[in-house]
Amino acid sequence: MSPGNNEKPAICALLGSPRRQGNTALLLSRAVAGAREAGCTVTTVIVPSLEFSPCREIYFCRDNDRCKLQDGITGLYPLFASLDSLIIATPVMTMGVPGALKSFMDRFQVFYCAKYLRNSPLVAPEKRKYRNTLLISIAGMNLPDNFDGVRQSAQAFCDIIDCPLTDEILVRDMDGKKDLNRFPEILDEAYRKGRMLGEHVVAAVKK
Repeated sequence: MSPGNNEKPAICALLGSPRRQGNTALLLSRAVAGAREAGCTVTTVIVPSLEFSPCREIYFCRDNDRCKLQDGITGLYPLFASLDSLIIATPVMTMGVPGALKSFMDRFQVFYCAKYLRNSPLVAPEKRKYRNTLLISIAGMNLPDNFDGVRQSAQAFCDIIDCPLTDEILVRDMDGKKDLNRFPEILDEAYRKGRMLGEHVVAAVKK
């Protein structure tokens, strides 16, 4: 359902880091502030705090629009079907997405099967026209391929849920930077890109 006259567009913000006061969370908070300033409501989901099981490959979702497992992710499926855009914030761990966030993404086989196996996507056609994702990621090292694994997982997840990855903020050499509060230009970029995402959504739902 698209927002009514008195409803603000809805964005979900996923935090993949277990550190609620860490640098990844700080960048996410700035992007969220920008999206809210643009006129959106934002629901933050702290993935490592959820209680859920990894995908068990039961394949119940091949024939059903829900997962056989009932846990902390089950109630989030309607949110992801109805949201207007998404922000993902994650550190790089072992050159990829942290375990909790990766397991979270894997549980969206419900959306994969609906879209690719049954040709019946769970996301409404009008939303698929404008939903976008902003990826925020921090790497401790400063290597050319720091973000390859994170980007591939994020792109696959975003395609599955019909919310394509369209923008990103990638911060290298975090082991050297230590504290992002020392780099206001990076915090400003997160706010600006969060606001840009929000403005895009607000403009899209008004059409």
